[in-house]
Amino acid sequence: MKKAKSVTAKQQRAGWLFLLPATILILVMSFYPIVQAFITSFKTGSSANMKWAEPIFYNYTRMFADKLFKTSVANTFLYLIVEVPIMLILAILLAQILNNKDIRFRGLFRTMVFLPCATSLVSYSLIFKSLFATQGLINTILQTLHITSENINFLGTPSTAKAVIIIALIWRWTGYNMVFYLAGLQGIEYSVYEAAKIDGANGWKTFWHITVPLLRPTIIMTFIMSINGTLQLFDESVNLTAGGPANSTITMSHYIYNSSFGTGVANFGYASAMSFFVFILVGILAFINLKVGDTRD
Repeated sequence: MKKAKSVTAKQQRAGWLFLLPATILILVMSFYPIVQAFITSFKTGSSANMKWAEPIFYNYTRMFADKLFKTSVANTFLYLIVEVPIMLILAILLAQILNNKDIRFRGLFRTMVFLPCATSLVSYSLIFKSLFATQGLINTILQTLHITSENINFLGTPSTAKAVIIIALIWRWTGYNMVFYLAGLQGIEYSVYEAAKIDGANGWKTFWHITVPLLRPTIIMTFIMSINGTLQLFDESVNLTAGGPANSTITMSHYIYNSSFGTGVANFGYASAMSFFVFILVGILAFINLKVGDTRD
C-alpha cells in the first residue's frame, strides 16, 4: 500500500510539474493583465500621468453618458441580433445537406463553404470593400440587371453600410459553424433516421424532432462563440467602413481601440472600463444561453 501511494504521489507531482509552465504563462500573460486592466479602469489621465479617478467610478458612469459609446453598443447588438441567427441557421442547414451520403463531391462543397473563414480578416474586408464600392462589381451587376438606375453608395450610407458588414460576417463565419454541426451530425447514428422514416416522419419532422435536439449542445456552443465574437467585433468596422459614415457603424471594440490608440490620446482608463463592460456582457449572455439550453432536471 505504501508503495502504491508513493507511485501515485510521484505521478501527481509529475502531472503538476508538466502543468506548471502553462499555468505560469496563463497567469502572467492573461490573468495579470486582466487584474491590471481592472485597476486601470479606475484611473484617468494619459498613459504617462495616470491618477485615481474622482469619483472612483468616473469612467463607468461616463460610459452611460457617452452618446458615441451608446451608438457603438446599439450597432454591436444590431449585428448580433441580425447576423448570428441567420448565420447559425444557414450553417445547420448546409451541414444537414452536406451530411447526405448520396451527394457527390461532398468534400469539395464542404471545402468551398469552409474556405471563407480561412481567409485573412483584412483581406476579405478589403475584397468586400471593393465589391460594394460605388464603382464596384455589385453596382455594376445591379445596373446590368436594371434593378437600379444609378450607383448606390453602399459604404457611405449608414443603413447599407451596416448591411454590408452583416453580409460579410455571414459569408465568413457560416462555414466555420457548419464544421461543428457536421461533426455533431456524424455522431448521430444513421439508424435513428431510418427508424424515424419507418415511423412515417417526413424530412421536416426528422430535422426538428431528431436532429435539432441531438445537436442542442453543439448549437449552444456555437451560439455562445458567435455572441462572444460579435460583441468583440473589430476588423469589419475598421477595415470595411472605418466606423463611418460619421461613426454610424462603429462597434464597441472599435471605439475601445480609438480611445486607447486611434485618436492620438491614450485614454487607457476609459478604454479599460469599456472593456470590462464588454466582458460582463459576454459573461451574462453566455450564462443565459447555458441556463436556457440546460435540459437536465
